[in-house]
Amino acid sequence: MKKQLIALLAAAALVSGATAADKIVIKGSDTLGAKMVPQVAEAFRAKNPGIVFEIAAEGSTTGIAAITDGTADIGMSSRRARPTEMSAALAKGVTMKPIIVSYDAMAVIVNENSPVAKLTLRQVEQIFAGDVKDWGAVGGNPGAISIYTRNTSSGTYQDWKDLAMKKRDYASSSQKMAGNEQIAAEVGKNPSGIGYVGIAYIHAPGVKVVGVVNKDGKLVMPSTESVHDKTYPYARPNFFYTNGEPHGLAAQFIDYLLGDEGQSIVAKSGFVPVKAVN
Repeated sequence: MKKQLIALLAAAALVSGATAADKIVIKGSDTLGAKMVPQVAEAFRAKNPGIVFEIAAEGSTTGIAAITDGTADIGMSSRRARPTEMSAALAKGVTMKPIIVSYDAMAVIVNENSPVAKLTLRQVEQIFAGDVKDWGAVGGNPGAISIYTRNTSSGTYQDWKDLAMKKRDYASSSQKMAGNEQIAAEVGKNPSGIGYVGIAYIHAPGVKVVGVVNKDGKLVMPSTESVHDKTYPYARPNFFYTNGEPHGLAAQFIDYLLGDEGQSIVAKSGFVPVKAVN
C-alpha cells in the first residue's frame, strides 16, 4: 500500500500521543497524494505543530469510497465522482461535496530518445486504443509501441479514456501502472514507450513531453497558460471530497490549501493553481 505518514510518527508525534482530534486522514488520488498534498500538509503542520497527517495515495476511487465509508476526512480525486458513487454515498447518509483544489494537464510522454515530438488528437486516440501499433506510422522509429497506463482505480485512467480516447477501451497490450512516477520510470527506460502523467511529473528523468495538435490545429504543450486559456485538450480539475461541508481540522486544512500560501505550494509542486484558471 502506497501510504505516507507525514507527521514523523516515529518521533515527536508518538511522544505527544496524538489523538483522533489531532489527525487528518486523507485518502485517494496518487496524482495529488504523491506530491502536492504532502507538500501542503508539511507547510500546514509547520504552522500547526502536533497535527498528524495520514495520507494514503492509492487512486481516486479509493478516496471517494473512503468518504462513503467514513474512513477518511478528505478524499482526493483527480476526477469527478460518478453518479453511481454519489447515489451509493447518499444511501449511507453521506453527501459528497466536491471542492476544486487545483488543475492538471495530463501530458503525453515518450522516451527522451524518441524522434516523435508531436501527435494529433486522432493519433493519440489510435495509439492508446491499439489501432496504431507501430511507431513508424506516426513518425517514429519503426517498432512496436509499448503503452503504459494507470490502473483501473485511478481517476486519471478514466479521465484519459474520456478526454483522449472518446471513452474507448485501452489496447489489450497496455500495461497498467500504480502511479504517475511508475509510468514515467517505465517510459524513461523504454525507447518504445509512451504514457501519460500529470503535469507535475513531466520532468522525470529519461522522458520528454509530446506536443498535441488540438482541434483548432494548434500545437500545444501542457502548461499553466494552455490550461488557463483552454487550448490544451487534456486539462482537468482536481478535487477534494468531504461528507457535506468540511469542518474542524479538515476545513482548516482545505482553507489553507485554497489560500495564497497553499496555492503557491500547488504551483511549486507543478500543478495549476485554482486562481490561474477561474
